[in-house]
Formats: sequence, C-alpha cells, structure tokens
Amino acid sequence: MDGGVHHDITVGTKRGSDELFSSISNGPYIMSTTANGNDSKKFKGDVRGSGVPSRVIHIRRLPSDITEAEVISLGLPFGDVTNLLMLKAKNQAFLEMNSEEAAQNMVGYYSTVMPIIRHHPVYVQFSNHKELKTDNSPNQERAQAALRALSTSHVDTAVAAPSTVLRVVVENLVYPVTLDALCQIFSKFGTVLRIIVFTKNSQFQALLQYPDGASAQAAKLSLDGQNIYNGCCTLRISFSKLTSLNVKYNNEKSRDFTRPDLPSGDSQPTMEHPAMATAFTPGIISAAPYAGTTHAFPPAFAIQPAVSSPYPGLTVPALPGALASFSLPGATRLGFPPIPAGHCVLLVSNLHPERVTPHCLFILFGVYGDVMRVKILFNKKENALVQMSDSTQAQLAMSHLNGQRLHEKPLRITLSKHTSVQLPREGHEDQGLTKDYSNSPLHRFKKPGSKNYSNIFPPSATLHLSNIPPSVVEDDLKMLFSSSGAMVKAFKFFQKDHKMALIQMGSVEEAIESLIEFHNHDLGENHHLRVSFSKSSI
Repeated sequence: MDGGVHHDITVGTKRGSDELFSSISNGPYIMSTTANGNDSKKFKGDVRGSGVPSRVIHIRRLPSDITEAEVISLGLPFGDVTNLLMLKAKNQAFLEMNSEEAAQNMVGYYSTVMPIIRHHPVYVQFSNHKELKTDNSPNQERAQAALRALSTSHVDTAVAAPSTVLRVVVENLVYPVTLDALCQIFSKFGTVLRIIVFTKNSQFQALLQYPDGASAQAAKLSLDGQNIYNGCCTLRISFSKLTSLNVKYNNEKSRDFTRPDLPSGDSQPTMEHPAMATAFTPGIISAAPYAGTTHAFPPAFAIQPAVSSPYPGLTVPALPGALASFSLPGATRLGFPPIPAGHCVLLVSNLHPERVTPHCLFILFGVYGDVMRVKILFNKKENALVQMSDSTQAQLAMSHLNGQRLHEKPLRITLSKHTSVQLPREGHEDQGLTKDYSNSPLHRFKKPGSKNYSNIFPPSATLHLSNIPPSVVEDDLKMLFSSSGAMVKAFKFFQKDHKMALIQMGSVEEAIESLIEFHNHDLGENHHLRVSFSKSSI
C-alpha cells in the first residue's frame, strides 16, 4: 500500500515538471541579495525540483507581497514547520518540515490540489537541500518570530470563524457531483484537509475541514448560493458544529489528505459517476484516480498535458487556458463546465465517407447527451459537425468517443469554432447531409435528473438492453444482433426484470455499430428497444 502512495506522489510531482521548471534558467544560479529585506547571504537555489524526498520544500511563484505566515500555513496541516527561508525578490521560499514523512505528505497533497494564494497558483516541490541553515539577519529574525507565533500550540482559529469545518448541501442535483469535484472547488480558498460526502434527507451533503477559520470563512462568503453548473447544483454552505473531522478511509466517500496511508475500506471504491470524472479540464477538475490505486488521489491538475481518466486508454484532452479558470467569474456559477458556455459543437473527423450518416452520429453521440443537429460536410464527407445541447455534454461525448472505431476508422473529435450548426436555407437541400434533431423523441437526457445521467459509460463490448417486451426471448435478440454480421458472444436476462438484458458482442467496435443499428429498434407490442453501453460484463 505504502509503495503505491509514494508512486502517486512522485507521478504527481514529475508529471508537471515541464511546467514547473519552465521559468527557471538552465544551470545553477545564485539568489541575488536585494535591499528589500531578503536574506543577506547568497543562497544557491534549486535548479530542478528533486524528485528525491527531503524535509525541505521549495515553493515558487509566490505573490510579491507574500507574508511569512502565509508560507508557514501551507506546511502546518502536515506537521510542524521547523525553519523558513524567504526569498521575496525571487518570489520563492524554502520551508523545512519536522519530518520527511510530513514533507512527503505535503508534496503529495499539493501535487493533486494546487495551492492558491490570493488567486495565484503556487508551485511546491522537494528541495535538493536536506536541511535549512539560516543566519541571524533581520529578515531571518522575522521568519523565526512567525514560526514561533504559528507553531501548532499557538494556532487559534476560533477568532476568525465559528469553525474550520463547513457543512455543504448541494441542491437541485441535476448532474452528479463527486468528492473530487468539491475538493477542487473548495481548495481555491485554502488547503482542504479532510472531506466526507453522504446523502441525508435525500440531499447530497458534504463536511469539509480547512486548517484555519479564515479559509472556511472565505469559502463560505464566496461559494454560498453559487451554482456548480449552469442553473443547477446550487451550494448551500453553513459552519458545522464539529471542530474536526475523523476520517478512517481514503475512498470516494471520505478523504484525509494529511494521511495518504489510510486504507480504502473493505470495498473497492467505485466512483459514483465515473463518466463525470472525464468531463472536466485540468485547472478546475480532474476527478480521475490513477489506474490501479485503491485510495483514489486525483492526478495533479493545471500542470499536466492531459487528465488521466478512470478508463485505461482514454484521455481527456487538456483545453488551453486551464489556469485562467482559477479566478471565479462574476456570474453566479463556478466556471464549469470547462468548454466555454455556448461551445457545444464538436468537429468529428476521420469518418468513413461512404458509410457515415447524420442518423448514425445522432444515435452514437446521443449516448452522452442530447444531439440537436448534425451536419456532414458537403465537400469533405469524412468530416461532420455535431451540436450537443450544452457544453458539459459536448465534453462527455468528446472524452468518451475520441479514438473509438466507427466503420473501421478511429474517430477524431475536437471542439469546433462554430457555436451552432446552420441549417440549409429553404430550397437549398444538401442531399440530407444536415439534420435537425432538436425535437427528437429519442433524447435520453431531456428530463432533469433523469437516471440516464448515472448510466453513462465508455464504449464497451457489452451492451445494456432495456424495454424488451415479454414475448421476446433470448434467441430473438441474439438473432437480431447477429443479423448485421456481428458476433454475439454471450447473453443474459436480468434475473429480477426480464425487460432488461446484457448482450456481449465480439468487440467494442461491433458493439458501437450494433448500438447505432438497434437502438430504438421496433420489437413489436409498441416496444422500442433501448441500447446503451454497460459497465458490467457477462
């Protein structure tokens, strides 16, 4: 278990290395001495963040008016801070922790949740130095005074706020919200130490602990009443009567970021809604655990080229400007989803020009959202525009379908610069290459809170069938699905409900084509077959 934790920590740190060191010149350099109260001796800076653990932490890109107390407070949740060296002219600082373990926990945590000080992202890495040797300059005396004032015995958070623990209720829960989503929203205002999510009185709630009351106060002031998504998932925040949270397991229901060694509990953590994990850009949310770890720490966000996803082989493209989204927009939403509002048109390329139709794209993309319009380009029939009903759905479709094979060719999906798909002018028919589906009865997500939201899975060889009439038996469905030339490997009716079944095709590609062909197939008795991808196999 322990080895896995450290693997995560180093992955988290190394991953961002290109970004982390882009501002540093090659070759060792000397921290220059300046008159603004910096250390008078010359201090050899770390040229490249060492991946080797050390008690000394190197912190970069600090705001120029940073205070000693703010730097120390970055380390306090993880253990006692034993020394501090401020290099204000370089916007850097070195922090020495009381143990290597505390330092590892700190670097591991900040590789998953980037610390923000006054709206500025700050970079945290191990130093090449094993300990800090400091002198008695006035600047150093100030640092020592701050250390004494803030040592754990003196922390008094009660003055700033009634509690360091917030109770969060999410109202109007149209889209699922994960523990990781909340962590990354609330970490804008301070270090989230511990978090627990649960459902009470049929409401999704969370308890969340900061190291200090000021962070809790700031988060409550800024976020209370905000919507996570446009028009829904509203945050209602109050101070909890609890003074601390006791977390026993690190999984999708609870997390103690100061204790990466905690077990995940008996059951394998299952993400409540794995599809949402891939639905966000780095910079705001990446809720995806590393493949193979049991306590799912999200990967470092905002400093990596692509978000890993819970599904092997599936990556979410990193959208540009991820860091820009750190400052909250003035509107009453949190800047989600990451595709700019109104950008819900996808450009799909590498299609098979003889075989693709608007209908087949409508059905396939309709698994991940409501498709409004489809246009196959007249001059380049291997390209199409697909307009989803909102940008979250566009992101879901893009992250699940990019690279999947349709008609023997891997789909390439990017965000289109168009904000909508134009219909041809009356009398200018384009051979049926543009279709308007805005009033289609086949939309899966029309109803707010529809259970289809919680059944979104990546393409898989096993399909979930529903709305099967009583007269249709196993052989009927096997024959139907093999009628197109595909191979049916296995079939199973649900024990409790014969209206539903699982059918396993020869490959993911065959399953995709079968879903397109047989979703909404008329089985008689006024029953149209519903087909979606399954997370289970037979």
